[in-house]
Amino acid sequence: MSSPDLRPPIDPLDNTSDDPTQPTTLVLGGHDFTSVTDTVASIAENPNPPRAWYIAFAVTASMTAMLFAMIAYLIVTGVGVWGLNNPVGWGWAIVNFVFWVGIGHAGTLISAILFLLRQRWRTSINRFAEAMTIFAVICAGIFPAIHVGRIWVVWWLFPIPNYQLVWPNFRSPLLWDVFAVGTYMTVSLLFWYTGMVPDLATLRDRAQTKTRAIIFGILALGWRGSHRHWHRYEKAYLILAGLATPLVLSVHSVVSFDFAVAQLPGWHTTIFPPYFVAGAIFSGFSMVGTLLVPARKWFGLKEFITLHHLENMNKIILATGSMVGFAYATEFFIAWYGGNPAESFAFVNRAFGPYAWAYWIMVSCNVIAPQFFWSKRVRTNTVAMWILYIFVNIGMWFERFVITVTSLSRDFLPSSWGYYSPTIVDILTFVGSFGLFFMLVLLFIRFLPMLAMAEVKTVMPVAHVSGESKPIGDYHGDIHILPKAPKEAT
Repeated sequence: MSSPDLRPPIDPLDNTSDDPTQPTTLVLGGHDFTSVTDTVASIAENPNPPRAWYIAFAVTASMTAMLFAMIAYLIVTGVGVWGLNNPVGWGWAIVNFVFWVGIGHAGTLISAILFLLRQRWRTSINRFAEAMTIFAVICAGIFPAIHVGRIWVVWWLFPIPNYQLVWPNFRSPLLWDVFAVGTYMTVSLLFWYTGMVPDLATLRDRAQTKTRAIIFGILALGWRGSHRHWHRYEKAYLILAGLATPLVLSVHSVVSFDFAVAQLPGWHTTIFPPYFVAGAIFSGFSMVGTLLVPARKWFGLKEFITLHHLENMNKIILATGSMVGFAYATEFFIAWYGGNPAESFAFVNRAFGPYAWAYWIMVSCNVIAPQFFWSKRVRTNTVAMWILYIFVNIGMWFERFVITVTSLSRDFLPSSWGYYSPTIVDILTFVGSFGLFFMLVLLFIRFLPMLAMAEVKTVMPVAHVSGESKPIGDYHGDIHILPKAPKEAT
């Protein structure tokens, strides 16, 4: 066998050469570097999106309007419109808050931690996941603000001087939430925006109208793609990734302290921080998959968001789902081993009490459903994985419901036990939050690039062997080498 004709790495953006036989232009699943930009940017540039987009936007906008109508009704009437009672003072508002904060974890994990670990497969899904993080945190932030009761004096919660000298209790985990979620939102927003700057410049240069050119020109911050720009960009991106990485672990740990520092049976346990973090990543990846599977089909992105990417996500879901299942078992063991009768009763009550139906829905969706991902056939079947994503999302909401409501409804004194049932206002407010989330996702798809075009190009395979295609990195797909076009005579 003759030795291969090794050549130095070739600039993939340079499509001219004195030697027309030199293979340098690459086609990824039918796309070269230019058509990567064309495919992704055309989704945001299309002046007439599909009719399905308008229908979906109309539905989600109506649901969002319903959300704000329920909030207005709550403010005018009072929190009595919810199903709260004595002893269940925390209901769906806190359940939904913890649920939405958890949904936002996958974006930062995919972007920051996998970036620091140099996992190349993240590049096709990180932009979508980052956007989803921002929108989920926006939905999460609504519920703590409206559950305080007198929302018009919510500014008393912040450490600012006021005439009544009312200061927050800095020993309260509810105040820790404000700083944790606020920091997480800020860093995630900066991380998302910084990563988009090169792609915003691409949309600026391709703009067909003056308005779009001005808007994207402002957002692109004068990006010209120079060596200095790329150097500053990579430095800033690395710093933000380093800042975001500990937030993935700390934010939901702080949220878990809302429960863990209480003395209530079923809450007062040290396993909550890692348990909540694993559950947040679990639910976050499931929501990313729920949105990515239809998006890759409807917008022709199967060559970029491949089954390999989805399979890797499914493996993470399987791992974190197993962690969550282990945490469920550990809770029961701690309750038994601790010898505290109130604690033991709390967990027996969860499994066999009046909310047993919610507990077993949680176990079925969060422990049993992910185990199907042990099969490669299921991990690579988009219909099967999408159904499992839905089950996981349902199960993770019920997990937050079980933790919050079962412990509050039956605490130390049997004489104060009660049963919590949501009202129609609770239900419509929760459904409306999904409308807000999906409406923001639709606007993101309509006006901004769904994929990180600049990052996708950096991990596309580069040919080093003459006449052959040699995939480098984690891309699994069809790769073809096209000859360079001859350089035009000057």
